[in-house]
Amino acid sequence: MAVLTTLLIAGFIVTPSLSSHANAQLTQKKVFRLGYFPNITHAQAVIGVGNGDYQKALGVNIELKSLTFNAGPSATEALLANQIDATYIGPNPTVNGYVVSEGNAVRVISGVTSGGAVFIVRNDSGIQSSKDLGGKKFASPQIGNTQDVALRKYLLDNGYKTKDKGGNVEILPVKNPDILTLFLKKEIDGAWVPEPWGEKLIKEGNGRLFLDERTLWPGGKFVTANIVVNPEYLHNNPDVIKKFLEAHVNETQWINSHKEDALKTFNVELKKLTGQTIPEDELKEAVSRLELTYDPLQETLIKSANDAFEIGFLGKTKPDLGGIFDVNILNEVLKEKGLQSVGEAQNQTSTTGNGSSGGNLINNPIEK
Repeated sequence: MAVLTTLLIAGFIVTPSLSSHANAQLTQKKVFRLGYFPNITHAQAVIGVGNGDYQKALGVNIELKSLTFNAGPSATEALLANQIDATYIGPNPTVNGYVVSEGNAVRVISGVTSGGAVFIVRNDSGIQSSKDLGGKKFASPQIGNTQDVALRKYLLDNGYKTKDKGGNVEILPVKNPDILTLFLKKEIDGAWVPEPWGEKLIKEGNGRLFLDERTLWPGGKFVTANIVVNPEYLHNNPDVIKKFLEAHVNETQWINSHKEDALKTFNVELKKLTGQTIPEDELKEAVSRLELTYDPLQETLIKSANDAFEIGFLGKTKPDLGGIFDVNILNEVLKEKGLQSVGEAQNQTSTTGNGSSGGNLINNPIEK
């Protein structure tokens, strides 16, 4: 009896320990590392991350870790270096990351923003039309980012070459906050920037709207930002991505249907990130030139890629982008919400050419 009692006691000591260990394994937290920019074009993330909506949607067993960037190339580098799992980002850095990784590190899983990019010139720059751009100096947020490519393509279409191509137009890669300083010092004649920086240059930098990029696109719609994810993370954590996309769609709908409240909330969260807010009149005007959406506007990303190739950013062979989109989980989320699906007929869209960027990887599992 003494031996039996000892064994029973031992059993009651061991069993709970084993059970606790098993439960700990079952409830072990996953981590989701998300990148975004402190811009109105990434408003869903600025608000959703900042006020806790995204973490609440992910639940207690998924830890959200966020990181902010100034422009797309930096976010792409972080994604390729496995420092983040997903990011809000513009189309041209998305394409570049896809090409550089041979299709293995980037998938577009949702849209974020259409429009919201403008070409602003100084009022005293002497620029009245496209005929006045020669010999001028302009800025873009970062070389190779979406606005940088748009600026270079616009110059090329209007008969200008940049200095690095033997022409007489100079483009400076400058962080968005510093562009205003250069404007005020009259060290640049204009800049192609995302909102709200365009409106800030108008209101605070003696700038004038020279071109709203929407006028260059059919229907005025073009992708300014999408969400991309590392395909391996997508394959291993579809549950995390689904919860995240549910939160993203919800945030998009809330902002679009509560614009005044959303703008106030955006400024609150922006101050946490940058220590600054955007004047209400500037913010309203900036938002009027963009549309928040979960539609990735696939055809416009392909057009942006063709533009980047034309100006020399994507090598000598036009890449095949047939595998860059995977909107399966997004469409699952939209179906459950009774919303129209996106991009189903375009999932195999690609540029024409003989590139080999993993065009057959769109829905294939990633092998370790």
